[in-house]
Amino acid sequence: MNAFLRLLDYARPHRALIAGAFVAMLFYGAGSAGLAWLIKPMVDDVLARQDQLAWVTSAILLTYFLKGIGAYFSSYLMDDLGHRVVLAVRTELYGHLLVQSAAFFARRTTGQLLSRINNDVNMVQRAVAETVGDLARETLAVVGFAGLLLYYDAGLALVCLTAAPLVVYPLVRLGGRLRQVTRWSQEALEHMSHVAGEAFSGHRIVKAFGAEGREAERFGQAAHRLYRMNLKVTRVLSLLPPMMEFLGGLAVVGAIWYGSGEIAEGRLTQGEFTSFVAALMLMYGPVKKLSRVNANLQQAVAASERIFELLDIHTEVQDAPEAPALPRFHEAIEFRDVVFGYEDGHGRHTLRGVSVRVEAGQMVAIVGRSGAGKTTLVNLLPRFYDVTGGSILIDGHDVRTVALASLRAQIGMVTQETVLFDDTIAANIAYGVPGATTEAIEAAARAANAHEFIVGQPDGYDTRIGERGQRLSGGQRQRLAIARALLKNSPILILDEATSALDSESEELVQGALMRLMQGRTSLVIAHRLSTIRRADAIIVLDRGRVVEVGRHDELVARPRGVYARLHEMQLLEERPRPGATGQESQAVR
Repeated sequence: MNAFLRLLDYARPHRALIAGAFVAMLFYGAGSAGLAWLIKPMVDDVLARQDQLAWVTSAILLTYFLKGIGAYFSSYLMDDLGHRVVLAVRTELYGHLLVQSAAFFARRTTGQLLSRINNDVNMVQRAVAETVGDLARETLAVVGFAGLLLYYDAGLALVCLTAAPLVVYPLVRLGGRLRQVTRWSQEALEHMSHVAGEAFSGHRIVKAFGAEGREAERFGQAAHRLYRMNLKVTRVLSLLPPMMEFLGGLAVVGAIWYGSGEIAEGRLTQGEFTSFVAALMLMYGPVKKLSRVNANLQQAVAASERIFELLDIHTEVQDAPEAPALPRFHEAIEFRDVVFGYEDGHGRHTLRGVSVRVEAGQMVAIVGRSGAGKTTLVNLLPRFYDVTGGSILIDGHDVRTVALASLRAQIGMVTQETVLFDDTIAANIAYGVPGATTEAIEAAARAANAHEFIVGQPDGYDTRIGERGQRLSGGQRQRLAIARALLKNSPILILDEATSALDSESEELVQGALMRLMQGRTSLVIAHRLSTIRRADAIIVLDRGRVVEVGRHDELVARPRGVYARLHEMQLLEERPRPGATGQESQAVR
């Protein structure tokens, strides 16, 4: 219930809406009880003596009208409230997830997070709009009916309501079970979304390996698990109506048994008894809805708990209190005895005692075998992760003590896996500078060797490129990423295998763009192309998380037993042949 009460806090700013809905609910409750009360004069005065027909029929029409008005406005206003709460929760949850660290996303799948934002929040909307609305509206109706029953005959009313406590215990037990199976159902839906998302995003590999059948089977298994969980939810929900039917039957039997004696003794007229029974029967509808309110409430609590689990996670990477902005970089980047280990439960360190100094304006290449810690090292600079030990300094400022936004504003990135968005080419180039002018965007594209292919697109710079830029070639996507980094104009640049997946012609264009991008900037470049490494002012060689060598290409190759020399001999560092080169030239280069 704490989760549900916490959820209701999002409704506090909309007190006027709640007040309007409550007034409408009063009309609904009064109209419901009024219809039952009007049965007495209809039986005693209209059917028996044929008088007062006009006022009774007019009163019935007015009561129906008031009840309808109350039902309409209470439903409309509560739905409005529910949608407002969902808007607030979904927006806060999405914003909260975006600022989480890279470690947070490494531990969770995209399907899991999207399921929380979509499915769980939708269940919350139903809870606020329907559950709270039904709770208030039907409770007022029950109070009106109960007041009428007590007014006619308090003894008879108590007889009819004695069975009510009998159903409370099983309702509570069923509610707890329903919350548990609802959580299982949401987790099954989350897994199914993950399976489908993986197959859709990797559709080329699925087709290339003829794995459509296997993926369909995976999805079928996930869908069947969801079906079984939903069936458990349905099984629990289906127990409620029979229980309420039995309760209603006990109440009617008690009313007939006790009421017949009251009529025989003359303490109750036929009209009063008929009105009493009608009120009792009409009360069954609201009571039945209230029993479903508990079920809906338990489902909402399960969804709310999953939402607040994420909202209560605080990112491992956050600003220090009153952190100052980082001044414009101008001197040096220093990795000082850096230690880092991923939170995978193994306790292993990916980086151990890394100490490196990069002067402003230098181009530094980082090389090493796969798993040596190259990407981890550069990911620590913009604080995608925080160091486990040691420190990273920019111009003497520990990156953990300055404002995160000011740190990342000074770092541009181009990675091997180019991330673009389903938007226009211009919007993707201006992603880091939303207010960029058309002229600035075009200038960045020209510098990135991208302008020619862009103007050849159907709508030029306004062409939409599809999810992850799938309508473009690898080289075109990479040049857009370089244009994006150029436009951002950050003094520090990180290049992570930016040309490793390109063909010779594309690489030549991209390399030219990269050279323009690196001019006047401090660059950390993860590369295995000798053409890139040889241009470096310094080469940092990593092995098993440690810096084992630092120097220029010629110096490091001259060390016959050095790690860099062995990488060179094993052709882990290679030179791509120039277009049109002869076989002998190609072999000589390698």
